[in-house]
Formats: sequence, structure tokens, C-alpha cells
Amino acid sequence: MNAMSKPSWIAVDWGTTRLRAFAMTQSHEVMARGDSDKGMATLCTQEFEPALLELITPWLDPVRVTPVIACGMVGARQGWIEAPYRKAPCPPFDAEMVQATARDPRIQVSIVSGISQTDPADVMRGEETQIAGFLAGNPEFDGVLCLPGTHTKWVLISAGEIVSFVTYMTGEMFGLLSRQSVLRHTIGTNGWDDDAFGDALSDAISKPQFFAARLFSLRATSLLSDISPGSARARLSGTLIGIELAAAKGYWLGQNIAVIGAAALSKIYVTALRAQGANAEVYAAQDMTLAGLSAAYAQLETTP
Repeated sequence: MNAMSKPSWIAVDWGTTRLRAFAMTQSHEVMARGDSDKGMATLCTQEFEPALLELITPWLDPVRVTPVIACGMVGARQGWIEAPYRKAPCPPFDAEMVQATARDPRIQVSIVSGISQTDPADVMRGEETQIAGFLAGNPEFDGVLCLPGTHTKWVLISAGEIVSFVTYMTGEMFGLLSRQSVLRHTIGTNGWDDDAFGDALSDAISKPQFFAARLFSLRATSLLSDISPGSARARLSGTLIGIELAAAKGYWLGQNIAVIGAAALSKIYVTALRAQGANAEVYAAQDMTLAGLSAAYAQLETTP
């Protein structure tokens, strides 16, 4: 980006561990991008604005206020300012966003609210923006969205609204079990075995009551026979995703399904779903986030 070209607005995806910013044209094309490790978890309230300015100062016009549209954990209770949850059923966005107080007169920061659900209790923050981005390109979609990650969400969509959703801590459980449990001696940090994944997936879906036993059996197998760390990794993943799919069957069975996530993890979920006779389209998480933030900016522009 040269000195003469300044963005019309700035998109910000601010998670727990990472901050990502994008300089955007009026037609929602990315002019430049920045990334830092200053996620919500590392900052106190007064540090959010300086962390943002570290990334975006070269993009700012000295005489014009640049709108900044942010989503994610920046709007959490521990974030820059709390953007209260909106209750489902509801559209992914409403007409208002929460304004964060910025000392720098060159920016105006608006934060997208998360979504909550009362029964059973559940929340999302950041995923609603990806959902909005997906619906912007697929306005007639009725079905289920799967957003795999540390906390995977299954979201029922109808008539442009988030009807209900459920969250599974599958990714976090994988991390804890593979790095902090007795399985840390068995699970590799890389490598894969498609057959081991498929077998573990099928077993977990058909016999979820043996979940805890299967975990220790994985450790025992590594002690008593020759199993590679990559194969063990695939088996653990298959077991955990199988338990998730068994529990979430009421969401995905017989539905139109779209998966929104990182490419590698999305591929694993699509493979698991296909093994159960369910097909899914894949959409890149960052693309959907930018599309959702673009929708929020457009909405801000049209709000009186």
C-alpha cells in the first residue's frame, strides 16, 4: 500500500491468541493485512487500542476518520469493551454494534456482538460473523453449519436466522489429552493414518459408552504392540470426532451441511461426515470472516 492509497475501512478479527487486521477498499477487497500475537488473553483493557494501532497506523488517513469493524473476543467481558450477547433465535447481526472508546481521532471502532442461547446454555463470539459471511453468499440456505475448531459449533440455520446451536470442546480435549494426559507418550505431533481414523470414528459412533475405555486402550495398544505416533494421533482424533458426531446427530442427519473452518481440520470433518453418508461443502474460515465483516460494514453505512 503506498502513501496515496488509504483503505475505506479496516476489518479486524481479534481472537483469544491472535489479532488479524485487513485494510479494505470500499468494494471489500483486501489492500493489506497485518497479524500479531496480541490476542485478547494477553491484554488488559487499556492495551487494546495500542495493540491495534501497532498494526494499522500506516493505513490511517491523518485527516479522515477510518471505520474499524471488529469481531471476536475483543468484545468479550475481558476484552476492549463488552459487546453483550444477543439471544438466539436471531439473525447473525442486528442493526447496531457496540462502539469502543478510542483516544486516537483517526479511528472509529465498532464491535460485533456475540450470540447466546439459554436452554441449553451456550454462547458464540466470532462465529456469528463467519455465519453472516456465509449467509451473505448463500441467502437461501436452510440446514446446518459446522464450524470446527478448539470449540466446534453445530448451528441450525433457517430463514436467515441462527435457530439453535451446540458447542463441543473436541479440539480442546484433543489438545489436553495429546499433550497433558498419559496419552502424551503415545500421540505424535504429526503423521496420520486414514484407516486408523476411520476405524476409531466408526467404533466411537456405534459404541459411545466406551469412550473413556477406548482412550486408555489407545495407551495400552502403544505399550503392547507396534503403533506409530501418527496412527495413534489419527485414532484419538477419530474417537473424539466420533463421539461428537454421535451426540450431534440430531443436527446433521438428513440436513444440508456446510463446514466453515481451516482447510486441514475441515477436511477431517468432511471425511467423518462422508463415512456416515452425509456430504458437506467446505468454506474457508477467513473468507467467511471477511465476508461477514464486510456485511457488518455495509450495514453500518446504511444505518441512519
